[in-house]
Amino acid sequence: MKHVPVSGTMVTVLGAAKSGSAVARLLSAHGARVLLSEVRVLPPERQAALLAMGIALETGGHTHRALQADFMVLSPGVPADSPLPRAAAAQGIPCYSELEVASWFCQGTMVAITGSNGKTTTTTLIGHIFAQAGCKTVVAGNIGTPLSAYADSTGPDTMIVVEVSSFQLDHIDTLRPRVSVLLNITPDHLDRYGGDFGRYAQSKLRIYMNQTGSDDVLVYNYDDTFIRGHAVRLTDTRGVRTIPFSCCEALSEGASLSDGTVLLRSGHGTESIIPTDELALRGPHNVQNSMAAAIVARVMEVELNSLRQSLSAFEGVAHRLEVVREVDGVRYVNDSKATNVNAVWYALQSFSAPLVLLAGGRDKGNDYEVLKPLLPDRVHTLIAFGESADSVVQELGPHTGAVFKVDTLEEATMQARSCAFPGDVVLLSPGCASFDLFENYEHRGDTFKALVNSF
Repeated sequence: MKHVPVSGTMVTVLGAAKSGSAVARLLSAHGARVLLSEVRVLPPERQAALLAMGIALETGGHTHRALQADFMVLSPGVPADSPLPRAAAAQGIPCYSELEVASWFCQGTMVAITGSNGKTTTTTLIGHIFAQAGCKTVVAGNIGTPLSAYADSTGPDTMIVVEVSSFQLDHIDTLRPRVSVLLNITPDHLDRYGGDFGRYAQSKLRIYMNQTGSDDVLVYNYDDTFIRGHAVRLTDTRGVRTIPFSCCEALSEGASLSDGTVLLRSGHGTESIIPTDELALRGPHNVQNSMAAAIVARVMEVELNSLRQSLSAFEGVAHRLEVVREVDGVRYVNDSKATNVNAVWYALQSFSAPLVLLAGGRDKGNDYEVLKPLLPDRVHTLIAFGESADSVVQELGPHTGAVFKVDTLEEATMQARSCAFPGDVVLLSPGCASFDLFENYEHRGDTFKALVNSF
C-alpha cells in the first residue's frame, strides 16, 4: 500500500467510536499530532487512556479547534455534509476515511468487499477460506474491527480481507485493493444521500477507482445489470480483469450454475467447485456470496480441495439468518443484520416454512414494493415494532394474514410466540436500522436471542 508520511502533521479525527479511536492511536504511534473530536462526553477511563497515548481530546461537541489540521479523518457515522466536514472542505483541508488512512500503513494483499447486502457474510467467508488454506489473514473494516487496529501487524504475506461501506468509500483517495468484490447495489442509506440512489450507487463504485491493469481484479454480480454495465466499461477503459458470477445465466468466463453445481470457467478451463446442496450457507443469495468467495479464492490460488472444504463447513455470521432455537416445534431465526428492504427479501426467499415476520425500527427511506409479492404465500403473520411500525403496517399489512403493531421488540417476540404454530419460523428481519431502540443491530439481535432463550 502507499505510505503517506504523517510524522509531525496535525490531524483531526472526528468521532471517537471504534474506528475513530483506532485511527487516532495509529496516527499518534506514527508521530502525528492528533486531536480526537467527539460530540459525546467520553467516560473518564477512556479519556485517560487516550491522553496517555499523547492524543488530544475535545468532547461534548466539535469546535473550530478541529479545523487546525493538515487533514481530517471522518468516522463512518459522521455525515460528509455535516458542518465541520463542510467547513474543512471550504478551507481545502482533505478529509479521509479511517479505512483510507489505515491502508497507508498496511502491507500484504487486500481483498475489499462491498454491496448493499451480503458483504459481512462474504467477507467472513473469504477470510475463513484463506485461514483454512494456511494464509496469514486479517479480516477487518465495516465488519466490526477497524483496519487501523491491524495495520501495523500486517506483513508482505498477509491476506487483508476488508468489508467496505459506502460511507468509508466516500472518503478514499489512494485505496487500491488487489481484488475488489461488488455483490449488489440496491437502495440503502438513502437518508445519508439526500434520497438519491444514484449518489449512493456511485459511492459503492468507488471501490475500484484506483484499480488499473490486469494485475487488479474486479469480481462482480453479472445479474445486477447496473453493476454489469460499469464492469464492462472498466475492462474497456482501464484493462482491469473483471470476473463475473451469475445464478441466472451460464457464463463463458466466471462462476455460474450447471445442474445444481457451481462451475468456474476461465482461460484455464472449467472447474467444478461444489454442488449447491453441499454449501454450508442456505438461500439463493448465499449461492451468490459463495460464488464470489470461490472466485476470489481461485484468483489467489487457494487449492481447490481446501476451497471445497471451507465452503461446505463455514458456520455463517451472527445476526444473519442465525437459528436461535426451536421451541414447541417453532424455529426462531435472528436476522437482525437485515437493516434494509432487500435484505428482508433475501431472508424471505430462504424459507419454505410458513413465517411470522418481525419488522420495524428506524426507517432509512424504505421502499417496500419488492416485498409485497412475496408476502401472501410466505408470511401468515406480520408483527411491526419500533419507530416505523405504522409505515410497516400500512405498506405490508394488506399483503399478509394477521397483523399486529407493538412498541418494543420484547412485545413483538411475545406476540410471535402466541401466534406461531408447530412447523412455523419466527423471523426477526427488521428491514430498518436499529437506532430507535438499540445501540446497533448486534444489540437488537442479542436482545431477541435472550428473549427467545428465556422461553
